[in-house]
Amino acid sequence: MKQTQKNLVTLVLATAAAAGLGLYAYFGVKEPERKEAVRKEQAEKLFAPETPGEKPTQGATAPAAVFTQLTVQSKGITATLERQGTTWFLTAPVKGKADKPTVEGILAQLHAGKFKATVEEAPTDEDLKKYGLLPPVFSVAAKAYVPDASGGGQDDPARQRTVTLLGGIENTFDGSLYVRRDGDPRVYSADGSVRYALEKDLYALRDKEFLGFEEASLKAIEVKTPATSYSLEREADKSWRLTKPLTVRADGERVKKALLALKEQRALSFPMDSAAERSKLGLDKPVVEARFTLDPGDPVRLRFSLVPEGSGAKVYALREQGSEATLAEVPEGALTVLNLSLPELRTKTVLSFKREDVKRIVFYPGAGAPPAVLSNKNPAANALQGWELEEPITGKVEGLKVASLLSLLSSVKASSFGEANPKWEQYGITDNARSFSLQDTSGKELARLWLGGAVPNKEGSVYARGSNPEVAEVEAAWLAHLPERAEDFLQASATAGTDGGTPDTDGGVPEDSP
Repeated sequence: MKQTQKNLVTLVLATAAAAGLGLYAYFGVKEPERKEAVRKEQAEKLFAPETPGEKPTQGATAPAAVFTQLTVQSKGITATLERQGTTWFLTAPVKGKADKPTVEGILAQLHAGKFKATVEEAPTDEDLKKYGLLPPVFSVAAKAYVPDASGGGQDDPARQRTVTLLGGIENTFDGSLYVRRDGDPRVYSADGSVRYALEKDLYALRDKEFLGFEEASLKAIEVKTPATSYSLEREADKSWRLTKPLTVRADGERVKKALLALKEQRALSFPMDSAAERSKLGLDKPVVEARFTLDPGDPVRLRFSLVPEGSGAKVYALREQGSEATLAEVPEGALTVLNLSLPELRTKTVLSFKREDVKRIVFYPGAGAPPAVLSNKNPAANALQGWELEEPITGKVEGLKVASLLSLLSSVKASSFGEANPKWEQYGITDNARSFSLQDTSGKELARLWLGGAVPNKEGSVYARGSNPEVAEVEAAWLAHLPERAEDFLQASATAGTDGGTPDTDGGVPEDSP
């Protein structure tokens, strides 16, 4: 064999030996080390969504498990919770929404919680009793699935995962918790935060916010209290209207405030619901009763009772919708949330109209002066351009002046209301009174404000008539910036010379004017 051939053979043998050493280093050393690291990481987790032999794609992040069911055994109860869409509900022993922060705390521990150390590798029954694990103090069983690349896999058996954690007593030395995992004989220790998150009674698991409503879902409200009874209905434009004890526009902000206050009430406890318990707590003869009509959904009935207890009293609320009912003790303030008087409920706004519909304004200066007629042929809603004064003089109208007028008229509020459908003349409100008529393109009147005489013994207040049937009292200060003559609407250039000066482009008087 030639020397060149010998050298080639030597090179091939050396290369093969090096490859063999490399394979041995990987399969004989590195791969077992990797598997042991994965096993150890999974063993340390309270819940490991990966199967022991599962190997993630190179560089890929394992998807987080999606939990679908929880069973919590603690403090004498067994509660089952299920995920429906993005919301968790209790299905046993009672039905209703679950407390979101409590469920999120449980899930956070299941996703990220770890054991601190192994306490016993092969505990005896006596050991388990010592650690409070035979029987356990509490347990949490969870079902989940690992999503596939498209986010699915909920019904794929190969992607289903379960875990049951058994909690024992607290280690008084460091506040840690003794815990076991199903299918694993070991006893572990875990941070006390695991107990705080997982050991929950039925009250903690139930949603304490059970009286609230989203305003957008409501069509009507009926309320009966010892002091008043009233009914509210939603209009097509989503505003509220009182229909009882009289028909007037309601104060939407006040209604919204009451609904928010109702939503903020929290259950203090959940007594066992039964017909006998309801009667005992006075809910068959409620102090406050309300009915909420939803769109869509079954109507909701709320009943509140006041039960004397010792030197004080407790308030109870019963919420019924379809076949579901929730009985709870609530703060005393819940009793007054819906107890609203007529002055509180009705709107204080004198005029009701939509600004975008106003295309014609007729201003009556009063005292026999001819009316001023403004119109806008621009079809665009809320258009500031295109306004013109047609009578008693003609000219271009300042669009911002019209916008300012409509803004002021929509915000005029009554300090109080008087009698309904009165003899308007006795309040100085006649056909010759100063008034503003807001009309659409066809000349149909949308709203009108009449200004009457001064209110006796109330300095700075005048009578007014608006969209409501009652006479209103308004502060004269609201009306100080209303126009007084037709020329007040014209653009600055159109009024040049009418008052002894020539207005400049910004509406002021030039510096060389006398």
